Order: sequence, then structure tokens, then C-alpha cells
Amino acid sequence: MSEQSIETRCVQAGYTPGNGEPRQVPIVQSTTFKYDTSDAMGRLFDLEDTGYFYTRLQNPTNDHVAAKIASLEGGTAAMLTSSGQAANFFAVFNICEAGGHVVASSAIYGGTFNLLAHTLGKMGIECTFVDPNCTPEELDAAFRPNTKCVFGETIANPALAVLDIEKFATAAHAHGVPLIVDNTFPTPINCRPIEWGADIVTHSTTKYMDGHGACVGGAIVDSGKFDWMANAERFPGLTTPDESYHGIVYAEKFGQASAYITKATSQLMRDFGSIQSPQNAFYLNLGLESLHVRVPQHCKNARAVAEFLSTSDKVASVRYPDLPGDPYRKLAEKYLPNGSCGVVSFEVAGGREAAERFMAGLRVFAIETHVADARSCCLHPASSTHRQMTNDELVAAGISPAMVRMSCGIEGTDDLVADVEQALARV
Repeated sequence: MSEQSIETRCVQAGYTPGNGEPRQVPIVQSTTFKYDTSDAMGRLFDLEDTGYFYTRLQNPTNDHVAAKIASLEGGTAAMLTSSGQAANFFAVFNICEAGGHVVASSAIYGGTFNLLAHTLGKMGIECTFVDPNCTPEELDAAFRPNTKCVFGETIANPALAVLDIEKFATAAHAHGVPLIVDNTFPTPINCRPIEWGADIVTHSTTKYMDGHGACVGGAIVDSGKFDWMANAERFPGLTTPDESYHGIVYAEKFGQASAYITKATSQLMRDFGSIQSPQNAFYLNLGLESLHVRVPQHCKNARAVAEFLSTSDKVASVRYPDLPGDPYRKLAEKYLPNGSCGVVSFEVAGGREAAERFMAGLRVFAIETHVADARSCCLHPASSTHRQMTNDELVAAGISPAMVRMSCGIEGTDDLVADVEQALARV
């Protein structure tokens, strides 16, 4: 049988029940697992056998759901984390230690910007931010001898800049480092970055993958394509002995397909403990089963709202990659031919006060610190998710004081447009 469609994988990948076993992914709500001998458990601690001994590291429910996400993204291995922020932290820190350096697109989520610019800086890791529209020469100039990875978002939150994945992948590989792409907004339904050269993909599963505002979570997917041993000197954590596991060399013992995720699980999850609960993984799987049905409706609604906003004299500008004339339209046609996402960013004419009046007048859209939900919501990024950034940093991230981020849910299209229309009438 040829590879199954992504629709079928949304529903069935990651878990195949045996005879008489549960049809739905079972929730293994247990912290620990019983073994007959100390030797059997010891072999798990030494990574000599596969299995489960403590849910802080691994849990069967989580692994089934992670395997589904790996299948959707076209990766070889994946792991779940407690949040999208934890996923991005683990993805970078797994290969970048004190003294290392990261190159990142400046158009990224505010929390991730703070992680890379400030928190990792306190851990001895520096980051150089580049304009996502930079030339290949400008991108190349950002690399240093101690650069360990490149980071970007397929569709930036909330600037909606579309990453030129091939450009960033080419630069990363020329310098012997992997490209990490946060694919939260398009989901693998609309884009699979690994197919365009990305090596590691992350997600805030809190968003479209869950899709119902029920559980916080994250995921990391390894493409299995980056050759760690060919770049051994840059990645000693993967290519030299780990004395905390009796001298195991991950890249040698587990190979290209699973070394990265094995290290992140057995080392970072062991020490930081940012595990997703089995209950949340179960909820996440329910969301994944309808992901291929929901995402097109999100995109349909967002396009209709964006088209309406673009005709209003009370709107200064609209950002939505699917709109004709959008600066990222060509990149969207290349990487996102089936649609981008359900998020629209725009500026209300009249500045911050006008934006606040507009948001106060909404009835269907709710003001929330959330996005990519079945229910429509909106946010003022400059005073919420990105409020820790300076004005210069806001500009670099493509955010203005008047910007409103609207996340279009899966309600009736006409109802959403009508809500936006009546709220604009109050401005």
C-alpha cells in the first residue's frame, strides 16, 4: 500500500490497536511502571532496552501521539513537551550549550524572541536576529564559528511574515548547522517544512493541533536528515560520550534517525521535566483527528475577514499572506499553496486608541491571550504578547502599536465578517 494520505494519518497514525485492545489511544495515567527485576529496569536507565519506567521521561500515551505528529510532518522521531515554549527551548538547547550562538529570524512570536534574546543569553548562548527578507549575503554574514542552529517560524506570529524556508535551509547547511522551524500556524496540513529543507520542526500544540483551547502543549519533530557525525565538532553533545549515561555517544548508538530526540528525551526531559501529561496528550490526539477538516475552514474564514478589512477606510493596512498584493504572497504561493492559516493582522486607522475601541465592540470575537482555536478571538500584541519588547524590537518583528491580531475560528463565515463590520462602525 502506498503512503496514506495526510487525512488518514490525522485520524489513524501513531497507534494501531491489536486484537481486543482499545480502539482509542489509551490514557496511561501512571507515574511509574513495574518490572520483575532490578536488572531489567537498570537496562532502561542505561538506554540498553526500550520501555517505560517514569512518566517524566516517557509515557505510552505521549509516544503514540508524538508518533502521529512525526508522521504528519514527515519526520523520523518526535517528542511531546509541556508547552510550545518548552519545545522551542528544548529544540535549541539540545544542540546549543553555553558559548554557542543562534541565528534567528526577527519575525517570531514575542515569547520566543525573549527566550532567544534574553533567557538563553543568561545561559551563555548568544543570538543574532536577521530580517526574514534579508539577502542570502546578509544572512550568511550573521553566522559565526560557534553558530549551532538557525531558527524561524513558517508564518510569524503575529506579523504573518512567511519564511523563505529554502533560503534559510541553504544558509544553515552551508555552515554545517540545522534549520529549526516552528510550524505552529500552517500546521502540516498546509506546510511541511522538512520537505523544503528544514531539519527540526516544532509546534505549540496548544494552537491548531489541539484546536479547542483545552490543553497546553508542544512538540518537536526530527527529520532524521541532518548528519550530526559529519559536523561532529559543532555538536559534542551528540557526537561525544555522555558520562551521565555511561559514555553513550547518541549519534553512534541511535543513528541519524533518532539520536536527536533520544538525547532530548533522556537528557533534557530527565533534567528539566517539561513533560506533557498523558491526559493532555489524549485531548491533543482528539484535536489531531479533525485537524484536516478544521484548518481549511479557519483559512476560509480568515480570507473572508481579510478581504473585507482590505476594503474598509477605517483600516490602515491588512496583513494576510493569501491576499493579492500582500508582501509575502509569492512565498505563500510557493510554500502554502492550499492556504496559510486562520490569523489576520491589521492596523486600525487612528492608532492604538482606535484599535482598542474596535476590540471593545466585538461580539463574536473574544479578547483572549490565545490564537488558533475553534472559537474566534483577538489580541492587541503590543500591549500583551509582545509588551516586553522595545519599540525597535517591535518594528523588527513587524508589529505596530495599532496592530490587531484576529484569529478566525470555525464559526459561520458571514457571522465573523458581520462582527468585524459592526465593530469597525464604532471606531
